[in-house]
Amino acid sequence: MNNFIYDTPTKVYFGKDEELKIGKIISEYHPTKVLIHFGGASARKSGLLDRVENCLREENINFVELGGVVANPELSLVREGIALGQKEGVDFILAVGGGSVLDSSKAIANGIANPEIDVWDFSLGKAAPAKTLPKGAILTLAAAGSEMSSSCVITNAETGEKRGCNSSCNRMNFAIENPVLTYTVSPYQTACGAVDIAMHTIERYFCPGEDTCLTDSIAEAVIKSTRKAALDCMKNPEDYNARANMMWASSLAHNGLTQCGREFQLVVHQLEHEVSGMYPKVAHGAGLAALWCSWARYVYKANISRWLQYSANVWNLDIDYEHPEKTIESAIDLQEQYYASLGMPVGLKALGVEESSLPKLALDCSRNKTRTLTGYKLLAYDDILAIYQMAYSRG
Repeated sequence: MNNFIYDTPTKVYFGKDEELKIGKIISEYHPTKVLIHFGGASARKSGLLDRVENCLREENINFVELGGVVANPELSLVREGIALGQKEGVDFILAVGGGSVLDSSKAIANGIANPEIDVWDFSLGKAAPAKTLPKGAILTLAAAGSEMSSSCVITNAETGEKRGCNSSCNRMNFAIENPVLTYTVSPYQTACGAVDIAMHTIERYFCPGEDTCLTDSIAEAVIKSTRKAALDCMKNPEDYNARANMMWASSLAHNGLTQCGREFQLVVHQLEHEVSGMYPKVAHGAGLAALWCSWARYVYKANISRWLQYSANVWNLDIDYEHPEKTIESAIDLQEQYYASLGMPVGLKALGVEESSLPKLALDCSRNKTRTLTGYKLLAYDDILAIYQMAYSRG
């Protein structure tokens, strides 16, 4: 087991009606003015924003609002939020929504707190935030895990770049998780969320590392619990226990717990970021589903024993020791069938990706052939292109 630091400072308020505590929770930070950041009309239509506003008014907390966050949150709105926050004297950010809203809020908090640095430089890795504003989240979608992660992913629509920034400054001070708030999430977005949640842990599972049996057991439980919860949610969108398990899995899958003792890079996420950066209408979870099985088939021979463990412990397959590759391929096939059962694509063509764009995707993902993605099998430009081509050929 490798050395590691595990730090999850986010306080979680989990359960029904926990969002009604928001005024008292924020009052503990003694803010001058709060920026309430959200997505589209559903936050208002559902009555959630009204409840939040009333809770803040009851505590005499001043606030200003900024909506309009879209899937694959955009740099332009982040810049607008920073300008608004500076003008209004905002010193606390409240994100009301899913992962896109949370990531946008993190970037705004970093930008306001570090006015001398262009916020996009954090995403490009040219600078790191030295400080940030306090921030909290009311989660309305179980998917990205941004409520407890140190990650923030922003898209520059002008350049087609989608980049992640990892920093302790990106940690939420608190997250309110009421599974009831996810009842109205569409089947498609529920499925996208299920893919993203499990993928955060599946990718960690296949990062290099040895003798991590406890971490492995936790990871396997998160993956299997998410799979079951997703299928239950699809059957009954108002199944509280299924929604609760999805929501809690979202937090555990991406807060660092399931990587303890192992190396860390979300390789399939890196592949997908280029796809949804170039094709902004592609939902992140759908892009992951379209890529994962091709990536798996390309890399699994680099560590047969690890993939056999996954096949047995996650998919309950009996290992064929004479033909171990058949067992692994069966597990990958089962995962592909699972994605299809959720209505997720299993190839890039279904997402509208054009074959002519594959070399550019690979070039961007490899940072113009200067970056190699980590893992038991290292992936340079040619490997990345081969995976994109495999995913495209699967339709």
